[in-house]
Amino acid sequence: MEMEEKIRMAMENTEILLQPKKLLSTYESTTVKYYILTNPFYLEFEGKKQDDETVIREGRITWQKPKLITPYYIMRMEGFSEEAKKAFMIAAGENADIAMMLYKMKFIKDYDHMEIVNDSLENVTHRIESDIEKYNDMFSAIIKGVDEFWDVSLTKFVYELIVNSAYYSHLPEFNKNSMINYDMNGLPVIAKDYNGIPFMAKKEIENLFIMYKNGEIDAKHLKDEIDSWGLFDYYQDRFLSLFRKNR
Repeated sequence: MEMEEKIRMAMENTEILLQPKKLLSTYESTTVKYYILTNPFYLEFEGKKQDDETVIREGRITWQKPKLITPYYIMRMEGFSEEAKKAFMIAAGENADIAMMLYKMKFIKDYDHMEIVNDSLENVTHRIESDIEKYNDMFSAIIKGVDEFWDVSLTKFVYELIVNSAYYSHLPEFNKNSMINYDMNGLPVIAKDYNGIPFMAKKEIENLFIMYKNGEIDAKHLKDEIDSWGLFDYYQDRFLSLFRKNR
């Protein structure tokens, strides 16, 4: 069996038993705790039943607050292959103003934990779910995964959480704050001012100017964001004035 087919099968056999009660935050970073439960792959070789043992993997994923972007913005970002940039260029040419969501994820490795318990996956699920309810934990998830490809199972959960957060939380919130509009096909598009500058870009850049003045970021961070939106000509005088004041 080809690796791609194995991965597809792992995703098809992954089940999200418990979703977080809240979606990813629009305005701040969010940390989600996950429990991935699997039947050990070696049980069949040892002649044991699937209910004899369960592998519990715990961890946390931290998302930075989402950013509303356009395909052109992505094209200016570093870390993409030439093929990927070409694909983005095609997308930008066809849908330059389509609003997209960018998430940055951080896996907190020092919290990763795995243990094997002598109990069924169903019983383990009930115990963990009871603990989550007891402590009213809004950002925990339980995932039934595939042992050899447990990280694929995690990827499926991450993807679904991002999609649900974008469509049911973030885009409506951005729309309410006039950051996006919707085109005739119902697709989200970046809202712009009379100069053709996205409101989201102006908000982000204004925040960075304040952070620079407070000494929280360096000038390169500010300029990189301005360049990513292709707006240096618009902000050039204001940006350079920061250094004239420091002379």
